[in-house]
Amino acid sequence: MEALGRRVSGLLRAGDLLVLTGPLGAGKTTFTRGLGEGLEVRGQVASPTFVLARTHPTASGTPLVHVDAYRLSGEAELDDLDLDFEGSIVVVEWGAGLLDGVSDSWLDVVIERPTGAASTGARGVTPPSDPVDHSAEPDEPDEPRRVTISPHGPRWVGVELPAR
Repeated sequence: MEALGRRVSGLLRAGDLLVLTGPLGAGKTTFTRGLGEGLEVRGQVASPTFVLARTHPTASGTPLVHVDAYRLSGEAELDDLDLDFEGSIVVVEWGAGLLDGVSDSWLDVVIERPTGAASTGARGVTPPSDPVDHSAEPDEPDEPRRVTISPHGPRWVGVELPAR
């Protein structure tokens, strides 16, 4: 997940929004840690679960804002965080459905991880129907992930997302 985050980081610039979706332990924060490495953030990227949002300065000067929206009850509470969506790269864990109207372009990053016998498909993962499919790294046989990155809006037209 970190390696995929590093690869995606090379595509990002101020104003970009990523919405991460997946169950607990799927790798959302690990993906964001990889983004942070690729963006050369100062300090460690850790889960913002208890503070809701962390801003990480980067080598380029464009901050990485990492939000955990799990405990937010709606768009109004997200708005209360007063995030700089235009001047930062913003990553929102658990943000599906909370970001309507914030941006006309974003990346949906859906991380699936098998959770027992109910999972099906290759390596026990239920295949998603979204357009870009990123399977787990080959050195993670015990914890396979299926990551689907779906671009939305004009910012991502013609941008080639990493295959793996």
